[in-house]
Amino acid sequence: MQLTDLTAVQLLDGYRKGEFSPVEATEQTLARARRIQPEVNAFVRLTEEDALARARESTERWRRGEPAGLLDGVPVTVKDILLLRGRPTLRGSKTIAEQGSWDEDAPSVARLREHGAVFLGKTTTPEFGWKGVTDCPLSGITRNPHDPSRTAGGSSGGSAAAVALGAGPLSLGTDGGGSIRIPAAFCGIFGLKPTYGRVPLYPASAFGTLSHAGPMTRDAADAALLLDVVGVPDARDWSALPAAPGSFTESLKGGVRGLRVAYSPSLGGQVAVRPAVAAAVRRTVARLADLGAYVEETDPDLSDPVEAFHTLWFSGAARLTERFSPRKRQLMDPGLREICVQGARYSALEYLAAVDVRMDLGRRMGRFHETFDLLVTPTLPITAFEAGAEVPAGSPHRRWTGWTPFTYPFNLTQQPAATVPVGLDGDGLPVGLQLVAARHRDDLVLRAAHALYEAGAAAPASVTPAGN
Repeated sequence: MQLTDLTAVQLLDGYRKGEFSPVEATEQTLARARRIQPEVNAFVRLTEEDALARARESTERWRRGEPAGLLDGVPVTVKDILLLRGRPTLRGSKTIAEQGSWDEDAPSVARLREHGAVFLGKTTTPEFGWKGVTDCPLSGITRNPHDPSRTAGGSSGGSAAAVALGAGPLSLGTDGGGSIRIPAAFCGIFGLKPTYGRVPLYPASAFGTLSHAGPMTRDAADAALLLDVVGVPDARDWSALPAAPGSFTESLKGGVRGLRVAYSPSLGGQVAVRPAVAAAVRRTVARLADLGAYVEETDPDLSDPVEAFHTLWFSGAARLTERFSPRKRQLMDPGLREICVQGARYSALEYLAAVDVRMDLGRRMGRFHETFDLLVTPTLPITAFEAGAEVPAGSPHRRWTGWTPFTYPFNLTQQPAATVPVGLDGDGLPVGLQLVAARHRDDLVLRAAHALYEAGAAAPASVTPAGN
């Protein structure tokens, strides 16, 4: 049995029944991680000795029938934006020194540790998570598991590639403009950006309240389980939400019958979607209707807020790097240097005007969800393009936001949004469908996604790891 092919839920069931142990699962997963690394470059570092030590401790707890928590013995990876105690967090940047005590976990990582998870290592990110693809001066290019000449997406590209290839069923990513959903869609896995504050963040992101942390997994059931663990308050994040009223795992059972679903194939004609992507999404929307949802093709009142997003995003980057010396700036990704220069030019009034756009967008989406439980769109209008580029060849856009018009609006509004793998295009590259709900209704997003998995309308895109 290939334990690397199992979900976290399946691994836990096997531990419970004594069919295999956390040590066996960890050994196989580490072997898989080592095998895929040369081709896709998903990891900044593996923490093999620590992983095996935690796996041995977990195996003994399971032998005694005393698991430490909901994820005891499950191999997990962590994007190298989030602090992992005892290991450097370099955030894809040559400007951060490895030396230091590194004696604190991020809130979500601390919760994983409390629940007995096994940390395999840190996954790659572009510098400070600034763009929608994963390459940086520090660790190079992260490639797509389905075609290594293509990008894995970003900024949580290493996490997406690792999960897709069986190097751990669970990963923690971050999403400030699509950074969980973009790579999850490109790599053919499930990714959830929860409601802002559901998963506490510390240190606070330079991109402020645009940035969310959340699960990247093989299916919605694993994401619900992971969110049950990490979606609890932490005193270090003043904007964290209180504990959810119930279990996200329990909320999966409801199905979609009776839910009111708005299907917007192109945000009212604002987005040119490739035919193969549009067809895969439309087929899956029809399955939602077959499962009992009330589906209406309609569009939210949503004009493209990209300029407001740029003002907030580029300003955050400028703030992050404002004290960097000229020598440090020369170590940075050239594209990041560009947006920092632009961000530093915005006035306070321009920043507040962008906040006004954001608040109005939030109001309009709040009203929209008084009528509809869920909004469905493509996650992206395209599939994965060439690795090492910020935008596809021939794109009229200079920045990554030009090809991600379905993702960043919902960072502005702080709504829960997930991507579900719903097929392949003609080149064998995964297509993602996005599910969006009103703020605080993460349960509806997970419920609908789980219904699609249960019905066979969603599944991890099949991929053979390098060396197999």
